Amino acid sequence: MNLVKIFDTEFINVQSFLALLTHFILNTFTLIVIVRYLYYPKTKRKDYLFTYFLIGSLIFLMCYLLVNVQIELGFALGLFAIFGIIRYRTDSIPIKEMTYLFIVIGLSVINALSGTAVVIANLLFTNFAIIAITYGLERIWLLKHESSKIIVYEKINLIKPENSDLLLEDLKNRTGINITRFEIGRIDFLRDTTRIKIYYFETGENAGFSSSSENWKSSEDF
Repeated sequence: MNLVKIFDTEFINVQSFLALLTHFILNTFTLIVIVRYLYYPKTKRKDYLFTYFLIGSLIFLMCYLLVNVQIELGFALGLFAIFGIIRYRTDSIPIKEMTYLFIVIGLSVINALSGTAVVIANLLFTNFAIIAITYGLERIWLLKHESSKIIVYEKINLIKPENSDLLLEDLKNRTGINITRFEIGRIDFLRDTTRIKIYYFETGENAGFSSSSENWKSSEDF
């Protein structure tokens, strides 16, 4: 008996529930591999780890349960308005984090809306293909990612071309990271400061520098 009713209300459809459970397990497994074992070891961002898991699970369940439900235009526009408010009221997301967010949402939608129209083998291939591509780009091909930060520097006498080696050494000692190159931006002779854009390759030791902006000065008018 696949259908159970309580007070003339459908309580559980065993076949439908097993299909939901199968797709949810597959989606959760994919999220764990991509977010926990591919994204997190590189960035150490627990806030995005929390966000990706919840968004992926919520998008999956929402799409799976509402795929056959007729949604009125006003309700659909309301959902878009809510997401729009959330987007404009939060800080901008770096491009790499935005890419992972798109992967999480995209896979959750695929796993949810595939239903019985797509065989499990094709669904498994899709999930593992995305995992393999992400792993290849994150761990094999793109072994080093060059990041940059803009800092305010006060030893203005070192910005002369003949003192570039001394300036690079001082920047390395102060920041504690292996800076590969730098660019000198706006110079303020009134305050004896200048803006310097430093470049470095992300490693496990300096991952915190790329994920936190509290101790760094950044500006678009470099």
